[in-house]
Amino acid sequence: MLDILTIGKRVVKKRKSLKWTQLELARKAQVSRATLEALENGRLGELGFSKLSKILAALGFELKLEQAALRRPTLEELREEDHDDQGLDRRS
Repeated sequence: MLDILTIGKRVVKKRKSLKWTQLELARKAQVSRATLEALENGRLGELGFSKLSKILAALGFELKLEQAALRRPTLEELREEDHDDQGLDRRS
């Protein structure tokens, strides 16, 4: 399952690949630049469905529902998650 931090990272990557500024994407998605900046930097605890949908649609993404995996994470997946969390701590 994607969390808001992962979505924000993917938004940044796609926006930059399109060579768009935050302001350009915000205008295309009809959201404030501050909302987009908070999403991209992981400082947004909650984001409404409408705003998220607009941002993703502007980038050519869509939300999909999938059956949740009914398995436990592997040790490698847990290590990767821990590594990602530590990486975030270092940027503070």
